[in-house]
Amino acid sequence: MVASRRAAWDGARSYPGGPKALPPRRGRRTPALVAGVKAALTVLSVALAAVLGALAAGSVVMARKVVTPARRQADTRILALDTAAQTITLSRTADTELPGRYGLFTSGTSDYIKLGSVLSEDASSVKRKLLTHVSADARLAPEAAFSGWYYDHPEQLHLPFTPELIGSTVGPCPAWLFPAGEGDTWVIQVHGRGTTRAECLRAVPVFHGLGITSLVVSYRNDGEAPRSRNGTYALGATEWRDVDAAVGFARRRGARRIIVMGWSMGGAIALQLALNSAHGDSIAGLILESPVVDWRVVLDYQAKAERVPGAVSRLAIEALQAEWASPLTRTGAAIRLDQLDVVARAAELRHPILILHSDDDGFVPSDASHDLVAARPDLVEMQVFEVARHTKLWNYDQERWSASIGTWLTAHGIVAD
Repeated sequence: MVASRRAAWDGARSYPGGPKALPPRRGRRTPALVAGVKAALTVLSVALAAVLGALAAGSVVMARKVVTPARRQADTRILALDTAAQTITLSRTADTELPGRYGLFTSGTSDYIKLGSVLSEDASSVKRKLLTHVSADARLAPEAAFSGWYYDHPEQLHLPFTPELIGSTVGPCPAWLFPAGEGDTWVIQVHGRGTTRAECLRAVPVFHGLGITSLVVSYRNDGEAPRSRNGTYALGATEWRDVDAAVGFARRRGARRIIVMGWSMGGAIALQLALNSAHGDSIAGLILESPVVDWRVVLDYQAKAERVPGAVSRLAIEALQAEWASPLTRTGAAIRLDQLDVVARAAELRHPILILHSDDDGFVPSDASHDLVAARPDLVEMQVFEVARHTKLWNYDQERWSASIGTWLTAHGIVAD
């Protein structure tokens, strides 16, 4: 019966009056559909590869920027120069409007001039007093860089000093030695990223007045000390060895108690020295000005300030830490940011620390400094400034800055009351 029905059905399909043929199944793929899907997938793959490639390229650029010694960048403009009144008008920025004494890197007939107090200001400009005499025939380019250095040569301190060379694994590192007191208590000054040892000169008179000898040092890849093989910063992971050589130099010259003062990245270097040096017993304490305590905090802050996408900054941070990425980032070796996170390593600290940091730093946020105080209140003290910005605390309030250092040194028995 079943067979006869099937035969009848098959027969009926062949006659015009019979049942219609079945349509193609919906799941059957036509050549046009398959080609369209393949084309769409190809476009999506290319787009995804382009996005990933852009993220990777952006992260490499950011990582290289972090570790590459950079030239000084202009950050303000000279709008007017009145040589009769000895005043200069600059474009207004968060730095140029600060009260206090500063420096200005220029080009033309002068390469550096000292600036005094703000005389007047409006929404777009700031007029300041010149503390370096500028002659009537001076010609200065409009582009300039505002600085907290103030002193740019050791002779300007009018204190006796000698140039020194400190032997390190990368070669002889230049230093300035300012003797003071009996010569058994020294401070080693460590400058920050993108600057040189002249950054530290403004601190020398404070320590000299307390009878403390100052050794102002350089370190690898800073433009004065020898270049390392890769020629890039290691954010403190290797630079501390050059400062450690300076500690050995100081001990050989009679130092029994050594303070290490680090500025910005110099703070990160000083902290690594305290954690790793074989001379740890000679270190009496650390003084940190606007320091880097945790690089991740700094890199994240700067990426947001420059509107770098979060994915790019995260990849850059990972690239800095990856051995395989070092040829791309040009670090020469992976930089272990965990080892440079001193908040995480706070339990390992054993020297008293004074931190001087402004909460409006604008470059190295003070968050990690506050965190370090919270982690080790038995060792770490902090003088919190406002308005003073990055490494300009001396310039903004010299009296408070100097008194904070003197009080801390006295409290820890490093200098007599």
